[in-house]
Amino acid sequence: MLSAKNRLRTSSDFSRTTKTGHRASSQQLVLYFLHHADLPVEPQLGLIISKSIGNSVTRHSVARQLRHIARQHISTFPPHTQVVVRVLKKSESYTEDLTGLMAKAVKRLTETGANK
Repeated sequence: MLSAKNRLRTSSDFSRTTKTGHRASSQQLVLYFLHHADLPVEPQLGLIISKSIGNSVTRHSVARQLRHIARQHISTFPPHTQVVVRVLKKSESYTEDLTGLMAKAVKRLTETGANK
């Protein structure tokens, strides 16, 4: 589970990140990420899992799986970063996709000078 300081909670944060942030995608996931000095210091992560993925039990299972994977990688993001993961398709394992997308996002943030 992610700590409270690393969780994205408000709809305005989700909206800002998905509408104005950068995007990286795979067949099953879309990762939106936003870096701005006005954001909280700790990197934050939020999940969007629609009802098309399955019933409540299925969606919560997917959320737990994604949080577990993200917890291992959230510290690689620079301070003042918000990340939103949108699930497009149901899969047995999101590990490879999410790990790859997070690495791509960190690389892009580093290239644009977000770590400075």
